[in-house]
Amino acid sequence: MEIYLIRHTAVQAPGICYGHHDVPLAATFAAEAAQLLPKLPPAPYRVVSSPAQRCVALAKTVASAPTLDERLREMNFGAWENRLWAELPPAETTPWMADYVTLAPPNGETFGAVQQRAAAFLAELAATAPTGPTLVFTHGGTIRALVCHCLEIPLRNAFQLQIDYASVTRLQFQYGRWQLITLNK
Repeated sequence: MEIYLIRHTAVQAPGICYGHHDVPLAATFAAEAAQLLPKLPPAPYRVVSSPAQRCVALAKTVASAPTLDERLREMNFGAWENRLWAELPPAETTPWMADYVTLAPPNGETFGAVQQRAAAFLAELAATAPTGPTLVFTHGGTIRALVCHCLEIPLRNAFQLQIDYASVTRLQFQYGRWQLITLNK
């Protein structure tokens, strides 16, 4: 079974903390989507997307009705959502940046929680063993969390992985284990 983890295209949200919040896509959407298409396998494939509009818009370039799954959302930043990073109180952000795996923003979730829900999605997908590849349209943080889960990399090292907009990370489930085939292609 092959999974293609696809990050949404660039957004127009300079300096804004966003996770669950829908932000507008950058004017480069069409060009980025066109560059992505040759990186995808030939149809047929299953298409699953985060419900965030930035993911759904890209998923709809390959499937008219992608399956939406809440577990693929980006991290919930709670009270920080849709605020400028520069305006967030250092008394809140400093401890969180030192331990984002187990500390949550006010009314938000931990990065560990992101990994748990995303890993549950992946386990369910592996259990159903779909034939053909599955395209998963999601977010940079979610992709990092999944790669760390699959390769048993400590989650605190997740942001050492570069995940560009409109990039593809390919995983293969074989012999009861996940293998990383490509990262950030």
